Amino acid sequence: MTKEQIFEGLKEIIGVIRPNTDLTNVSFSTELVRELGIDSLTMLLLSLAAEEKFQMHFPDGAPAPVTVGEVCDAVLQAQ
Repeated sequence: MTKEQIFEGLKEIIGVIRPNTDLTNVSFSTELVRELGIDSLTMLLLSLAAEEKFQMHFPDGAPAPVTVGEVCDAVLQAQ
């Protein structure tokens, strides 16, 4: 799976978890908290949905990603 495919999948997940979020300008550098308003509970939901969608597991104790691109990189590394 490519980083671009993961990116598109993450946008779908964000659209489901935060349905009122405008995803038209989301890029790899978009900040999850500051720009998308993702709080700790939403981050947990995003992580669980990503693990299910991409059939992978984020390592325990890994630092929380700041940007959408960092989530994509974490998914790639965990596959």
